Amino acid sequence: MGRLVVVSNRVPSSKERVQPAGGLTVGLKDAIKGEPSLWFGWSGNAQGKDDEPRPVIEEQGGTTYATIDLTPAQHKGFYQGFSNGILWPVCHYRLALMSYSREELQTYLEVNALFARVLKPLLKPDDVIWVQDYQLFTLGEALRELGVRNRIGFFLHIPFPPPGLFGALPGAEQLLRAIGRYDVIGMQTEEDARNINASFEPLGIAVRAGVFPIGIDPQSFLRDAISGGRSAQVKRFDQAVGDRPLIIGVDRLDYSKGLPERFHGFDRLLRRFPQHRGKVSFLQVAPVSRGEVQQYRRLRRELDELAGRINGDWAEMDWTPLRYITRAVPRKVLASVHRRANIGLVTPLRDGMNLVAKEYVAAQDPEDPGVLVLSRFAGAAPELPDALLVNPYDPDEIAEALDQALGMSLSERKRRWSRMHEAVTSTTAATWARDFLQVLRGAPEAA
Repeated sequence: MGRLVVVSNRVPSSKERVQPAGGLTVGLKDAIKGEPSLWFGWSGNAQGKDDEPRPVIEEQGGTTYATIDLTPAQHKGFYQGFSNGILWPVCHYRLALMSYSREELQTYLEVNALFARVLKPLLKPDDVIWVQDYQLFTLGEALRELGVRNRIGFFLHIPFPPPGLFGALPGAEQLLRAIGRYDVIGMQTEEDARNINASFEPLGIAVRAGVFPIGIDPQSFLRDAISGGRSAQVKRFDQAVGDRPLIIGVDRLDYSKGLPERFHGFDRLLRRFPQHRGKVSFLQVAPVSRGEVQQYRRLRRELDELAGRINGDWAEMDWTPLRYITRAVPRKVLASVHRRANIGLVTPLRDGMNLVAKEYVAAQDPEDPGVLVLSRFAGAAPELPDALLVNPYDPDEIAEALDQALGMSLSERKRRWSRMHEAVTSTTAATWARDFLQVLRGAPEAA
């Protein structure tokens, strides 16, 4: 069996490899565990001076890591521009936020081709290549054009919109034909697979996307949740909140996460259900991401204003209803606060999977579990139907679900949690990697 070669837009730093914060890094750690592997991608440094960089190669924990720098122009056009200013909003059904530029599409294609040129000399004939996410839609095609015949798989971690919506993106057909060059394509949900397969049909693309929902390492997260409770930071937080019921939300500061709608929902809870005033606390952790992009700066201003207004309207001398943090919190601390929280509030407007929902379930005490309030538009919703599913665009529906959760009996909380826990422990990061790679390794070799 040859090596597994993982390719992602960014390769985790040496610190992140030991203490991953979550998301893709955690999921892929299981994929590369126990087998010879190479992880290739961008270093995170956007100050490169060489258009054709040499990879920096490191060995750590039995894995080879190979990274390249990008130039400022490449970073701006490929990463900030086409990947996050165009593909991200389109794939999250937010066409109005797209700011299309043909020059940025060209830079995107050039950086994908650059990845292919640098990666090719590092490959061995029996390597299996697994490409991750929307930044690298065209990498498989670029590798094929260089004569690479290894099996190449692709996994999309974010949603894929219906054909009519994706087709509004200039250059959509070119991207779809490039995606069709992969041997195996994986999506998070049945809906995403249907959408991309429907986009393939008019183009005569033979490959069909399959469904491989990603999970977490629930046992590891539970251990963090228990051990993190001993930290001084968590003890101070417990003292501040006291015995009040706690609602927690944890998201990157991103317009796809439905944060303003969530704040409005919490405000509506206090307005419509006065019995909860002075008695419930809401902690929202939303580390700033892509702060250089205009839409994200605008979102932060909106949330700052909303948080100030909600606290101004409802706070008492001895009670702050909303705590809002825009910096990263250590993983163990977050895990512990998940376990402490009576309600996990996960209400994205659209999400590929949303592992925070699964982390909240994994962290709970089986004897006194909390309640998950989950957007029906999160990829996790089909796996977790025992959550209280809401339409995140409706603040009243969020408020009603929060009220229901706050009043839910222990027996119903246990019943709902046990079924969700079964789903979280049966579909994990390890099973996701195993199932996808089993299909990829069984795929016919390229002609």
